[in-house]
Amino acid sequence: MAISSQPLQRSKSLHEQTYKALRASILSGDIAPGARLVETQLAEQLQVSRTPVREAIRQLQREELVTADSNGGLRVTTISTTDAVQLYDCRLALEQLAVVGACEKATASQIKKLNQCVVSAKELKSSSSHLKNSQMLDLDYQFHWLIAESSGNPWLVSLLEQVFSKMALLRLQTANHNPDVLEIRNEHQQIYAAIAERNAEAATEAIQNHLIASKARVVQEIQNLQRRAEETTHSRSPRGRRSY
Repeated sequence: MAISSQPLQRSKSLHEQTYKALRASILSGDIAPGARLVETQLAEQLQVSRTPVREAIRQLQREELVTADSNGGLRVTTISTTDAVQLYDCRLALEQLAVVGACEKATASQIKKLNQCVVSAKELKSSSSHLKNSQMLDLDYQFHWLIAESSGNPWLVSLLEQVFSKMALLRLQTANHNPDVLEIRNEHQQIYAAIAERNAEAATEAIQNHLIASKARVVQEIQNLQRRAEETTHSRSPRGRRSY
């Protein structure tokens, strides 16, 4: 697990800074899904006492980014297949509202930013950047967040932010193992084109197709990861060991 080694600023609430540092590390993947969180280790890395670390972890538990395991230890949440399906179902409902609102209220500047996300994704796909996965994930988030913002509905933006936070863990789990789950070039292009033309019907269909396809890809990858984990566990068990 990796956290920035820079000391936290004492002029601000240590609890708030500790919470933000841990949350950013979880959502960026520096602290991986399933990783165990040990208060003493985190306090040492962040150069604070255990109290702000404990308070920050409690807050992250309330956000369901951290969960207790069967032994009482605290770990970064790992998203299940059921979680993935339910999160995508929420996105389907909310983002259909978002694209309809964007078709009606998006400014020329916002439409231009959406197009730039599409262009950047295409350029990144053909590059050799070693940070391609994280950059692609960031572009995906920016694109969908821009659509929500363009709807002019701050309540919708707030609700989607909560879903996006949970989705960050899910996307990290799957994209790091299989970058192909991120098909954001052609599908995003179709959504952008419909919004640019102010065609709410086409935009709704495009966002539906994109999220349904994305859900299928992600669910399949989660099942693949679970299968690999089970095979690894079986191979390490006494009965699963092969003799030569």
